[in-house]
Amino acid sequence: MKLLLAAAFLSPLALGVAGCASNGVEQYRAEQPALDLKTYLNGTLDAWGIFQGRSGEVKKRFHVVIEAKWEGDVGVLDENFKWSDGSTSRRVWTLTRQADGSFLGRADDVIGEAVGEVAGNALRWRYVLALPVDGKTYHVDFDDWMFLMDDRVMLNRSSMRKWGFNLGEVTLTFVKR
Repeated sequence: MKLLLAAAFLSPLALGVAGCASNGVEQYRAEQPALDLKTYLNGTLDAWGIFQGRSGEVKKRFHVVIEAKWEGDVGVLDENFKWSDGSTSRRVWTLTRQADGSFLGRADDVIGEAVGEVAGNALRWRYVLALPVDGKTYHVDFDDWMFLMDDRVMLNRSSMRKWGFNLGEVTLTFVKR
């Protein structure tokens, strides 16, 4: 239970639609508007989200302000969270666009690199997050899906798993200022 509650402190970039996990991002290639990650994740964005446990109950709500900027093919996302319990947290991502159009992401609590694929209006991120719980650290698998709705709004749903078991989901709405 504490692992589920602690998972509420996870990053929204770390984002997705779990129901599409078995299908690749390529199925969205024709969907519009086309997502240009360097354009959308640039400037200031607000995101509002919830963390839901395995049975669907909302465990935590949050608002995050993201300051994003790019220099060439490297972007920095500085995420500042305010949680419904009054606590705050911060995560800084460094994203690097690869020659094939995919993205690699790093943050202090990500094990290895996050791998992102973009097609059409969709982005799929997959990574492992080091999640501290009661003095122990668990490596939690994330499968994030984001869908660009228009030039200002993107929807995100993330599924979280450990040892193949569902821990919960994070759902977000991003709005570009």
